[in-house]
Amino acid sequence: MTLSPKVSVVVPHYNDLKSLDLCLEALSDQTFARDDMEIVVADNGSPQGEAALRDLIAGRARLVVVEVRGAGPARNGGVSASLGTILAFTDSDCRPDARWLAEGVRALEMGVDFVGGRMDVLVDDPRRLTAAEAFEMEFAFDNEAYVKGRGFTVTANLFCSRKMFDDVGGFKVGVPEDKEWCWRAGSMGYRIGYAPGAIVGHPARRSWDELSAKWRRLSSEAFSLAVLQPSGRLRWLLKSCALPMSAVVHTPRVLCSKRLATFRQKAAGLAVLYRLRMWRCIDGLRLLATERSA
Repeated sequence: MTLSPKVSVVVPHYNDLKSLDLCLEALSDQTFARDDMEIVVADNGSPQGEAALRDLIAGRARLVVVEVRGAGPARNGGVSASLGTILAFTDSDCRPDARWLAEGVRALEMGVDFVGGRMDVLVDDPRRLTAAEAFEMEFAFDNEAYVKGRGFTVTANLFCSRKMFDDVGGFKVGVPEDKEWCWRAGSMGYRIGYAPGAIVGHPARRSWDELSAKWRRLSSEAFSLAVLQPSGRLRWLLKSCALPMSAVVHTPRVLCSKRLATFRQKAAGLAVLYRLRMWRCIDGLRLLATERSA
């Protein structure tokens, strides 16, 4: 590795050594020139301790420990410890494609200011999907739609220059950090682009407990951001109440899905769609009621 690598890959991590090992294995297989990249694992104080992490990393990355909890602060700490002029972000439970770095950097050099790549949902056995996996196969991580339609990219697949990151500032805590950071960048005039060849795989949630835990966190963060906007509480109320009807609207999408191969998979995905949208409606109203009574 050179003293000044072109690209720094920042990987936040907490208490998931198996996934981190797979992520580092994928990053070690990148087609991007190894001397032009570095990998920084920003650990949030995993209970296994630094020695276990260093043994697992085994020279594939540099380890920094970030005491402030949260993926956002971990990413910020990783950036502070990194050396590259380009920053690439992914998550420790992700598996970047071998051409991820090369494609992301190429897209960044085409004239946009920051880039989001394609996200693929990974499952153990496509023939035997759980109901949660069937739902996630159809609805999780539509990063192309996020980038082109909503102006943000997930932080599991984000590229930008260090100069831009320093200008925009770090990721915040307690809000949807991907949306907030990207929208902040957009408000400053920075332009986002999409890189279909910069592919990152993310394992699907396999159970209702995993799926509801994910959405409990996302809803809480989204609510914290929504209440900061003009008429945010009213819009949150209306959006929450509309969620059950949105399941009806999205039913044809599941029935016509090319990702779900059988009627059984589509039926399982539909069941989770209706259950989750009703659950999110109730949870959204709970967040609003709790905030008003506080």
